[in-house]
Amino acid sequence: MKYVPTIGIECHVQLCTKTKLFSEVDNDARGKEPNSCVSPVCYALPGMLPRLNGEAIRLAILAGKAMNCEINAHSRFDRKHYFYPDSPKGYQITQFYEPIIGEGYVELPSGTRVRIEHAHLEGDAGKLTHYDTYSLVDLNRVDTPLIEIVSQPDIHSAKDAHDYCKELWRLMCFAGVTYGDLYNGNMRFDVNISLAPEGSDVLGTRAEVKNLNSFRSVERAVEFEIKRQSKILDKGEKVVQETRGWNDASGETTGQRSKEEAKDYRYMPEPDLPPINLSAEFIAEESAKLPMMPADYRDKFKGVVADDILEILLDYPSLMSKLKEINEKYIKGVSNLFASVLLAEEKSAEYLNDLPSSEDLNELAEMNEKKELSSTATKEVFLRLFDPQMKGRGAKNIAKELGLIQENDLGALEKIVDIVLAKPETAKAQEDFKAGQEKVLGFLVGQVMKESHGKANPSAVQDILRKKLK
Repeated sequence: MKYVPTIGIECHVQLCTKTKLFSEVDNDARGKEPNSCVSPVCYALPGMLPRLNGEAIRLAILAGKAMNCEINAHSRFDRKHYFYPDSPKGYQITQFYEPIIGEGYVELPSGTRVRIEHAHLEGDAGKLTHYDTYSLVDLNRVDTPLIEIVSQPDIHSAKDAHDYCKELWRLMCFAGVTYGDLYNGNMRFDVNISLAPEGSDVLGTRAEVKNLNSFRSVERAVEFEIKRQSKILDKGEKVVQETRGWNDASGETTGQRSKEEAKDYRYMPEPDLPPINLSAEFIAEESAKLPMMPADYRDKFKGVVADDILEILLDYPSLMSKLKEINEKYIKGVSNLFASVLLAEEKSAEYLNDLPSSEDLNELAEMNEKKELSSTATKEVFLRLFDPQMKGRGAKNIAKELGLIQENDLGALEKIVDIVLAKPETAKAQEDFKAGQEKVLGFLVGQVMKESHGKANPSAVQDILRKKLK
């Protein structure tokens, strides 16, 4: 029997505010000692009251607009009660009944739209590290501001699940609302997968795979679940509704706990935080700060930059921002240099923090177009533009210093060609070419390049040789 998979995804996005959601303490704990980015509010000491970080509201508006969502002028916080050692309060402050971000959609590169049900603000829990006989609690992550994005079950393949998560990551990074560091958990995905017989109006029983932190893991987990659930259904058995974990090494999900029914978290309005009431003017003012999004770049560079190159570059907001500064006639060449040269370098991540000026890149592309630089020389000068010692010298000056500028003066090139053709060691190659052996032209071009110390324009040399040998 054929089954149709239905997939819904919840994504937690850590907002890149300087301080936490409810206290004035460092929000970026990457690489820092456990329990060093905490406050009395994080520890939930008696009498400590939360204070809402206004920057989180602004970032939530940008995140919502990036997903084409409605921004709710009125929203409020609730308490989600549960006991766990990484949550000292005994509850999580979240938005259950009235979230700040309403309905919207994310459009994938394929054109498929995935609807957003809502997205809400909440403070994160801490982190538990388990050992053989004990566990350690790190509260650095407590009250890190999150938005939890809940999609509608509009995804029906592992590839679309991968593409949705990647596009969502791009939207959040381009909007500037998160660092987007997947390794450090800046975005985490909970994926719900169910299977139903083809043509069925009723969805199947779902399994939830939690805490995935890479697009590839999302895709592989969905693929595994589709196969696992298909085998169960083929045997006439029922899929158990449960939470499952993902093992990246084995490529399998494993059962963690059953979810026979929705857990009662005893939600109640948060008494220590007033409701959020935003004016239409404030929402409009903050929404106007949204920069160009991936879809805007696709429209802008359609037909100029190859689709496969553009999709590579869209993983790097800083590159796309630089690309829009480039002279239109050089965009294709510069984008190819970014994709094929820069991103292949070991230090590419470091280079992305300090890109060359648009003037230098335009000058380099112009030299390449005028055949003043060979393709190899263009790549060499391009990489030198990232060298701190070469900063501010300009592409042309760097090329001159390295002796890479090609000789394009036809008169000067003819003289060099004549010198080469007068040499006895090229006589046989000349005769072979005249006899129809085209491949020997490469040898003659090489001799001219050698005579010119590599500065001759190979294409111009080839034209001159053809004319002379006719």
